[in-house]
Amino acid sequence: MTSAQVDTEKAPEGSEEGYERGLGSRQVQMIAIGGAIGVGLFLGAGANIAKAGPSLILMYALAGVIIFFIMRALGELLLYRPVSGSFAEYSREFLGPFFGYFTGWTYWLMWVVTGMAELTAAAIYVNYWFPSIHQWVTALVFLVVLFGVNLISVKLFGELEFWFSMVKVTALIGMIVIGLGVLTFGFSSAGDTAAVSNLWAFDGFFPKGVGSSLMTLQGVMFAYLAVELVGVTAGESEDPEKTLPKAINTLPWRIALFYVGALTVILCVVKWTEFAPGVSPFVAAFAKIGIPAGAAIVNFVVLTAALSSCNSGMYSTGRMLRNLADSGEAPAAFRKLSATKTPALGIAVSVAFMGIGVVLNYVVPEKAFGYVTSVATAAGIWTWLMILISHVLYRRAVDAGRLPASPFPAPGGAKCSYVAIAFLLFVTGLIAYDADSRVCLYVMAGWAAALGVGWAVLKSRSPQIAQDRRPELDEVG
Repeated sequence: MTSAQVDTEKAPEGSEEGYERGLGSRQVQMIAIGGAIGVGLFLGAGANIAKAGPSLILMYALAGVIIFFIMRALGELLLYRPVSGSFAEYSREFLGPFFGYFTGWTYWLMWVVTGMAELTAAAIYVNYWFPSIHQWVTALVFLVVLFGVNLISVKLFGELEFWFSMVKVTALIGMIVIGLGVLTFGFSSAGDTAAVSNLWAFDGFFPKGVGSSLMTLQGVMFAYLAVELVGVTAGESEDPEKTLPKAINTLPWRIALFYVGALTVILCVVKWTEFAPGVSPFVAAFAKIGIPAGAAIVNFVVLTAALSSCNSGMYSTGRMLRNLADSGEAPAAFRKLSATKTPALGIAVSVAFMGIGVVLNYVVPEKAFGYVTSVATAAGIWTWLMILISHVLYRRAVDAGRLPASPFPAPGGAKCSYVAIAFLLFVTGLIAYDADSRVCLYVMAGWAAALGVGWAVLKSRSPQIAQDRRPELDEVG
């Protein structure tokens, strides 16, 4: 029996073997909270407000409901079998080995590309203070520093992510409180024009039409990327049976407060026509309010949001490469852990690819963010689809008595997963319709072709890798 065959047989049990369970409840909870607050909201919302006006609030709320369906589906799977390979492992189990292979590598691509986007955003934020520094220089410095943090230990990663998330959460709550103060008491120059009626007074709630509002869904979905990161932490959480359900069940109020609530307050304080693409609406709002150093403070907050997401990307890509190696679908060298129990080689390779973002910031700094976010969104949609389809198949296996029921069942069962699948396919159609974002589908087609060739090579070398172990194919005893 070859080593690859041994790896394949061990995959379901050993994908988290050797990791340090160094993420406590405090850190997992804050990672889950911070995962829903990223650069897609802080920077990307500016362009989406210009496209959709106040109706963007409704788009975030609608997408938030779908994200909750996805996370409850993932939660049911995680409590059925918590593994650090997460979505790739469930795809492998319920759809077959090729889908596990494809999902693992695509999720890796998503985070590598997202890391590029976050590095780009971080460089843009630094330019707010130091316009003479080139974007690529700043992006390179942040890339090296975060790489060092991820190599040291999972505890340091968790602690840094905890404080990154704490800054984001505290700042957003502060922004909401200040905005409500402007609306209620009318202080500052913004108080003269701040009013709830700003949500409909300038050409209505859908100023550009319903179609334009729907076209922002692709950007909105990018803003929600990383909420599923809590699933990757399963193999390194101290008590996943308790911490994961708590983290997932807080999602509705996080979305209601940090996305819907924050955008509602900002669009009441500043009319939507004053926001522009490429400028954080939060920075613009505080500049309008006129709080001393307020815009600079918010700029610091959104900088931490970008660095937080990039930090998470380095963490997740290393774990996903190790899971793929466990299944014989990536070089065996990725299985090795460093002395600090981190998948150092996987992180290093991922960081090297994230370095392409530095090159993009050198070659096309004005377009780098748009290019990489569209590719990341397409890869994220694939990942979410695999979670939902795996959940549907898992529920079928449970109903047929082939698998044990999860202690954390999703409300609505498979029905909500079907709704979410339909929604994600609709968003994919919107991406195909939009000429600016359509390029990401071409990139994904090329990626799929490359993975197909890779799979054919793997099968020819180790036929055991392609063995299908789906529970629905088993005989019912």
